[in-house]
Amino acid sequence: QLQLVESGGGLVQPGGSLRLSCAASPFSLDYYAIGWFRQAPGKDREGVSCISSSDETTDYADSVKGRFTISKDGAKNTVYLQMNGLSLEDTNVYYCAALQIPQQSSSTCVLQPGAYHYWGQGTQVTVSS
Repeated sequence: QLQLVESGGGLVQPGGSLRLSCAASPFSLDYYAIGWFRQAPGKDREGVSCISSSDETTDYADSVKGRFTISKDGAKNTVYLQMNGLSLEDTNVYYCAALQIPQQSSSTCVLQPGAYHYWGQGTQVTVSS
C-alpha cells in the first residue's frame, strides 16, 4: 500500500511563504496522480491542487491560483506545494493524497477528494500575525 508523509507546515505571518512536501513510498509515483487538499474544522475537505503522474497536467483551486505552485521530483518520489502570499484564510490542515491510475504516466488530475485512494496524515498550516 502506498504511504504518504506530509511535512513543511508551520506558523507563518500573512504574506509569507511555506513549502509543503509529500513523500511517497514504497511505490513509484508513475502510476499515481497526487493532490493537495485542506480542511478546516467543521468544513468539507477542499481540493487545492493536483499534478498528474505524467507531470503534464496541473490544476488549482481558484482561491490559490497565482499563489500556489505544485511540482514533483521523481527521483525523490516527492511532490511539493509552494505556497506564497499566504493569508489568514489559508489556515488549515493540509493533506496530500494519491489517486491510483492503471496506466503509467497518465494526464489525469482531479480536485475531487472522493476520487483519491491513499491519504497522508496531514500537516497544519497556520497563518497569523
